Amino acid sequence: MLDAADTLDWAAFQAARQRYFDRLAADSALVRLELAGRLPAAEPSARAERDLPGGPGRARAKRLGRARRPAVGSPGPPIGEGTVAVHRVKKTDEAQATDDVYAATDPGRSVPKYRIPEEEWDSPHAHRLVRDELLVEGNSRLNLATFTQTWLDPEVVMLMGETYDKNMIDKDEYPRTAELELRCVNILADLWNAPDAEDAVGTSTTGSSEACMLGGMALQRRWRARRHEQGRPADRPNIVMGANVQVCWHKFARYWDVEQRLVPMAGERYVMSAEEAVARCDENTIGVVGILGSTFTGEYERIAEMAEALDDLQERTGLDVPIHVDAASGGFVAPFIQPQPAWDFRLPRVKSINASGHKYGLAPLGVGWVVWRDAAELPEELIFRVNYLGGEMPTFAINFSRPGSQIVAQYYNFVRLGREGYRKVQQTAQDVALHLADEIEAGGPFRMLARGTDLPVVCWTLDGDANFTLFELSDALRQHGWQVPAYTMPPERTDLAVCRIVVRHGLSLDLSNLLLEDLRTVLDRFGAEPGRRPSEIAVSGFSHA
Repeated sequence: MLDAADTLDWAAFQAARQRYFDRLAADSALVRLELAGRLPAAEPSARAERDLPGGPGRARAKRLGRARRPAVGSPGPPIGEGTVAVHRVKKTDEAQATDDVYAATDPGRSVPKYRIPEEEWDSPHAHRLVRDELLVEGNSRLNLATFTQTWLDPEVVMLMGETYDKNMIDKDEYPRTAELELRCVNILADLWNAPDAEDAVGTSTTGSSEACMLGGMALQRRWRARRHEQGRPADRPNIVMGANVQVCWHKFARYWDVEQRLVPMAGERYVMSAEEAVARCDENTIGVVGILGSTFTGEYERIAEMAEALDDLQERTGLDVPIHVDAASGGFVAPFIQPQPAWDFRLPRVKSINASGHKYGLAPLGVGWVVWRDAAELPEELIFRVNYLGGEMPTFAINFSRPGSQIVAQYYNFVRLGREGYRKVQQTAQDVALHLADEIEAGGPFRMLARGTDLPVVCWTLDGDANFTLFELSDALRQHGWQVPAYTMPPERTDLAVCRIVVRHGLSLDLSNLLLEDLRTVLDRFGAEPGRRPSEIAVSGFSHA
């Protein structure tokens, strides 16, 4: 199969090839009209005459085996009688056909990088210039830092090319795209065990960051409405979450003036516990955010335990605190290979869930999802209603115009893979993660923090003395093409440095063994350096945010 880069190259080639044949057909038609005497004959270019044997005084007809073109208005010989139809080359076409893209004039010109050029460029030259600048970037398939999908079915690339021009916000103009979005919401509501999946409330987003913002806004509005009903002030909202949350939650708290009550990491605990969460709740808490797949270690927070602890809190104090589950990655993993314990709408306290379609949902970059338990959990004032085809389509989003192609691709994956296909994909990823964890731990001075038993993510730290740091290990693997991030944990555990590998669809067992071979090579090189000491510089090129 092709990876994303290959399929994009193939699609570009097919498009260029079609443009060429369209132009060839049009120009050939013009030549046939000329030969029939219906158009004036084009004079041979000076370059064409110069290149023919005999120079300018020799007719092109002698080489081509055809008569001279008749004068304008004369009928001329019929096609097929002593004539050969040829492609008439225009000067601009001739230059494009004969000039090597690197020998042409355009690439030799200096191009301003921070202002728009004064003159235009030929499109092949501009394309090559931009593409060459991107050559120095890493191979996305070997980027083991990202959770986002880097391998796509060729059919997904085709669908993206066929639907890139559809603006999904124009639901009256593209009602079928709107219908596919609605179907995806229904599918996810069913997957996450909503009480009434066919009447689910949810929306697509640009990713989990926007989805989290929408989920947080709904929590805040519902809390504010309850406070006003009780005649109490609603000016000091807070939200409880672990220090391991993705940066989008910090943005939400800052943008919407919500106090963050963060549960720090402590000792060997790298996610938020139920007890720590409940201890930070009060009457101003708009909700608790549970993470189904920490970006630091891939661990699931125990959502069922949080729900039980919050149920107990309500019984003791009357405080009714809802849960939003940030299932950016786990929302497309747990339903297929880890059905228990419950973490989704099976728990009445879970009011909303978000997930990234472009992570373990296997869709291209640019799509996320958020689904509410039922319509009562999404305040009506946040919904805009668009009338199309005699009906109403509710919309709730921060962004406006965006392509519908990612939604189409997500629906394709649901139809193409089904539950069994997703189960195979996620189980294979977990098997590869477990294999990597065993081999890495056995092959060096490492201690595993996460083995891939939740998300297929492997996370480890140094165990005992070593003559290198994890940051040096990360840099050395980068020289082999692999991007394996090294970073320190959040506050309260900044003393702990770790490496992490995200196993995604496309990282096969064979490819993982190539990584292990390069890891052994690096460790052997470190071990063979006499007197080597670990660097005191704890920096890598990876930014966890």
